[in-house]
Amino acid sequence: MTTLRAFDPSAETVGMSRDLVASVMPAAADPGIPVNGLTIGIASMSESAPHGGEMHPDGDEVLYLISGKARVVLESEPVEETIMYPGDGLVVPQGVWHRVEILEPAQIVYATPGPNNQVRPL
Repeated sequence: MTTLRAFDPSAETVGMSRDLVASVMPAAADPGIPVNGLTIGIASMSESAPHGGEMHPDGDEVLYLISGKARVVLESEPVEETIMYPGDGLVVPQGVWHRVEILEPAQIVYATPGPNNQVRPL
């Protein structure tokens, strides 16, 4: 029997395996629980992440800003940055170190590829 599985996006994320099977898991701060596929969730942030950047070697990351204001900095050559406002979406390229700086308290929907994510300490 097939049933719907409700989840609380403020406390849980969804891990979508490479064969497109979804699993609900507790939300975790960076680095999150590694998923061989995509981790999909909502980050409610009042300040920037407590790390010096992150990189996703397994694929592109998708960000969508629900509320607030954030700056995304790609540490590419040359460095690229953009300000996100509510309703803005962004694709962070695979393998590029980047930071999300919170300019106003924000809610960001993310689809992050894994499982080999890397996070730098401050």
